[in-house]
Amino acid sequence: MSTSNWRTPAAVLFCGGMILTIALGVRHNFGLYLQPMTADLGIGRETFAFAIAIQNLLYGISQPITGLIADRFGTARVLIGGAILYSIGLCLMSISSTGLELTLSAGLLIGASLGCSGFSIVFGVIGRSFPPEKRSVALGIAGAAGSFGQFAMLPYGQWLINQVGWHQALVILALTVLVIIPLSSALVEDKKAQAASLHKQSISEALREAAGHRGYMLLCLAYTVCGFQLLFIAVHFPAYLVDQKMTPETGMLGLALIGFFNMIGSYAWGWLGGKHTKKYLLSLLYLMRSIAIAVFISLPVTPMTVYVFAAVIGFLWLGTVPLTGGLIAHVFGVKYLSTLTGIAFFFHQVGSFAGVWIGGYVFDSTGSYTIMWILTIGMGIVAALLNLPIDDRQIVRPAAKPA
Repeated sequence: MSTSNWRTPAAVLFCGGMILTIALGVRHNFGLYLQPMTADLGIGRETFAFAIAIQNLLYGISQPITGLIADRFGTARVLIGGAILYSIGLCLMSISSTGLELTLSAGLLIGASLGCSGFSIVFGVIGRSFPPEKRSVALGIAGAAGSFGQFAMLPYGQWLINQVGWHQALVILALTVLVIIPLSSALVEDKKAQAASLHKQSISEALREAAGHRGYMLLCLAYTVCGFQLLFIAVHFPAYLVDQKMTPETGMLGLALIGFFNMIGSYAWGWLGGKHTKKYLLSLLYLMRSIAIAVFISLPVTPMTVYVFAAVIGFLWLGTVPLTGGLIAHVFGVKYLSTLTGIAFFFHQVGSFAGVWIGGYVFDSTGSYTIMWILTIGMGIVAALLNLPIDDRQIVRPAAKPA
């Protein structure tokens, strides 16, 4: 048996899912550090939020570049480099004492490393490993694995902070992300076989095709709203709850519940995407998010309303990911899937930057998050409308003939 035979679609999905579990699980810990770090370092919430906003912006900017490198030269190389950079960034974050140092470590270094280990990188390999009829479900399972990371790593991260303090907790997380390196060996692809089975198209042709596709641009714009909503909640939700006289553990449990129900939601939306029109499902998902947020802020904040909201918003959390990736794969094919989903994810992270930073700015300016909650509701309605006119017809091209 050849050494490559063990890299079955199931093995690719399992290891890719584990990579997302670790990379995204650690990333979702940063909201837990907002209060202890700002209190110890004597910096404002906007300063911390700006560093995390830069992280998300760099995460987005690097995705098209790392996606292109992964499509051309191999995903495993990108993942290994990203894991090393991620670990270094976390270690430097643990010794940061000023806003500038926090921006360089948590912002620039970790942001760039996430671009090497996020959804777009892993989804490219998974998308090419499964046939079209199973692709949305596979992407949904991978998305659920990333959600499991949020569910599992948040209690782990809070426990570390409580036991050893935030400095040492970050160092332990730095060691944790290095597990990505051995897992990446499963995502090595046979580029010769891939070239023989896929259509002949250069990267420049693929980019021009996508740029000229109105539906792709609408999809990217709507994805901006997704990033705005999710990262505002992920980073500011624990602090918002403390402001409402809830305990830090309530915020941690709320985020963990988001992660748990996100596992269910990611799989469910991916499964639905294999059976129904993806653009309509995306519109429904964005609209449901706006309704959930509107109901939550209209009710008194209690542990019960927090946990119910977390469950509902968790079910809607990353359902956009398998639907967006599946829609891009359906329209454009899978040859440059990491590149095209990476570009879409750049738009997502522009929204993430805005959601995190503006959230901190609004709070420091007004002493309240009310304006931000209203913005997330209105933007969700806009995103629902943007997805409706997308032309989701498949672009058919002749397959490359074997030499």
